[in-house]
Amino acid sequence: MNSRGKFLILPAAFLVFIAITFAQAPDPKAIVAAVYSQDTSHDRTLRATLDVFNNSGQSSRKKFTLLGIGTLGDSKTLVRFTDPAEIRGVTLLSIDQHGAAVQQYIYTPATQRVRPVSPRERSERFVGTDLTFEDIAEPMLDNFNYRILEAADEMEGHKTYKIEADPVDSTRSQYKFLYYWIARDVPVILHEEMYDADGHLVRTLHASALHKASNIWGARRIEVETVPDGTHTVLTIDEARFNTGLSDALFSPDALPAGKF
Repeated sequence: MNSRGKFLILPAAFLVFIAITFAQAPDPKAIVAAVYSQDTSHDRTLRATLDVFNNSGQSSRKKFTLLGIGTLGDSKTLVRFTDPAEIRGVTLLSIDQHGAAVQQYIYTPATQRVRPVSPRERSERFVGTDLTFEDIAEPMLDNFNYRILEAADEMEGHKTYKIEADPVDSTRSQYKFLYYWIARDVPVILHEEMYDADGHLVRTLHASALHKASNIWGARRIEVETVPDGTHTVLTIDEARFNTGLSDALFSPDALPAGKF
């Protein structure tokens, strides 16, 4: 073969190699989206327990019911506490819509009023737990840019993808960036690290006890730690039900005082 033939063949082989490489490269946004888009149910009802530990190891227990309706990017959720008595009836409504900031409203029985949650409050602890108002809201996929990182970490018996997420608009999140470890074989976030505006690690999340119900994968135990304070909260899902016929009328600020769960 003459040199001209070799010259023609080598670029073709190189292009094939490049095409295969790009075809095999996973899309980080698609990986994150798969975690949330697997739930195609009309509505969902969760009953859960929160065990909150202070930095001395002392604990308190809270119980709540979560109702959700809609799909990723167009959903509404209600979190209403049932125990202990001093916070019974406290309710948080989160409304997520494509292209808009999350709207949140909180109802407190002691004051008998509903008020909006301000952007400043979204980084505050929610009812004394290690979860913030932002953490409680449904995720907004388009609020972040995603980048896959090289990692070979194994967690809870699963190989993982490590993904970095940076806010598209800094006003939409309290976090400067986040790291996700997502299982490669099931669509579940196994671990998460959240960093503040100064780049300091402020919160971690670890999921375990994976379970599949109604064809939807999820964790039944989630531990959230506030790193600077040395506190942590363990969330346990006690019951999960799907497609029970929840009405959209429940998910409005005006409906919160009625408490029709």
